[in-house]
Formats: sequence, C-alpha cells, structure tokens
Amino acid sequence: MVTDPDLPLSADAAPGGAPDGGPRVLLVDDEALMRSGLRLLIDGASGIEVVGEAGDGQQALDEAARLHPDVILLDVRMPRMTGLEALAALRERGDVARVVMLTAFDTDDFLLTALRGGAVSFLLKDSPPQEVVDAVLDAAGGRARFSPEVLSRLVRLAAGTGADGTAADGGSVGPDVTEGAASPSAPVETPVPDGLTAREWEVGRLVAQGLGNPEIGEALFLSVATVKTHLGKLYDKLQVTNRVQLAIRVLELGG
Repeated sequence: MVTDPDLPLSADAAPGGAPDGGPRVLLVDDEALMRSGLRLLIDGASGIEVVGEAGDGQQALDEAARLHPDVILLDVRMPRMTGLEALAALRERGDVARVVMLTAFDTDDFLLTALRGGAVSFLLKDSPPQEVVDAVLDAAGGRARFSPEVLSRLVRLAAGTGADGTAADGGSVGPDVTEGAASPSAPVETPVPDGLTAREWEVGRLVAQGLGNPEIGEALFLSVATVKTHLGKLYDKLQVTNRVQLAIRVLELGG
C-alpha cells in the first residue's frame, strides 16, 4: 500500500479516539455479510473499536451524528443514498470523521469524485486483513492510503486516460503509478503556475508521475526533508491534503 505521511494531522481535526486511544469506526455497506466480515477483521485489532453499522447512506448520516466516529468505512454503491451522496452530506454539515471509501474496480467513475469530496483513502473490498487495519489506522492519523492499483487508476483518470494508461488518441501518457514507481520521464517545459516557485512545480510534477519522496530527492538532488518541505508548501498553496489530490491538481494545471 502507498501512504502519504508528509503532513501531520492538524490539531483541530484530530479524531477523538476510543478510550484506549484507538479509532472508533462506523461500518457502512448495504451487504450485511460485508459488514460482518469487516467487523471480524478490524474490531479489537490495534485498538480499533467498531461502534456501529449502517446499511445505506442515509442511515450512515444518522449513525455518524449519533456516534461521532473517528473513521467511517463507506461503500460507494448503496440504495436510498449512495456513498458519494453521504460523503457530500457529511462534509456539508462539517463532520470531521475521516472517510475511507470501500470500492471495487468497476467504480472508476466515482474515484475522483470521492477524492475531491474529501475522502481520505480508498480500500478495495478484497484487501488483505492487515491492509484493512492499516487503512483505518492511517485514516485516523490523517494519512492517505491507496493500493498501488487504485493510485495508478486515480492519476490516470485525472489525466483523462483509461485504466490501461492509454489516452483517447491511443497513445501512452506516462508511467504506471505503483509503489516503488519508475524513474521520472524526460521533462517537458511547461509554465510555472502563479504562486508557485519553479522548484515547487518540479516537485509537484514528479509527484504526478508517481514518484515517492526519495525518488524525487534523487532526481532533483534534494534531501527527503527538503522534498517534504516543498510538499507542505504545495499542499497549502494548492489547497490539497494528500499526494493524489496534489497529482490531480498538477495535471489540471498542465503538469
């Protein structure tokens, strides 16, 4: 899995946590069997406490208001109110619970919408047990977590390409975005957006190519600490909260 530990969780958005310090979790899925399986996987693991369940988006809103969970595992496709609609409603009313979207690969059309709507992470429904636990713990700590496959799809979608990396005209548009991603492609001169420095723009473009902090540092002859400093400034200036949002924004700006 790929995590985004570059920035600490702000104090005013920190989750309350269970009495023993672990995150309190609400499970939301229209399949009772899925909810039961998730509960068996995570309840009690690493201090995680499952405090409730919901079978659709509307029930999720009601339970979130009643239980005040730290993390919500939220299915995308549900009756009565979808996960995306519930996510939008949660953010509109100012709910600070961290949302991890439960997704499958037939939900590509929803990934960018969920990310832009404030979801912290995406979790595949067939993820191994430890990845589910790690995703919950990372979300509670304000860190994004994506499987390499989901991260690759997100950036390709942002670039307007298909799941196989092929553009609408049939051409290829850059490397796969997977854990331990490849070397940066040859730079193409693009104007530096207003408000960014040339170095920040270079860092942002390499993030959009799928490089991790050590690879960015090696490519630009910077320390990892300096890369993180540039990332912090990029997050603030572009008003994003994780690497995928940053990659999407960079692509939107022509990177």
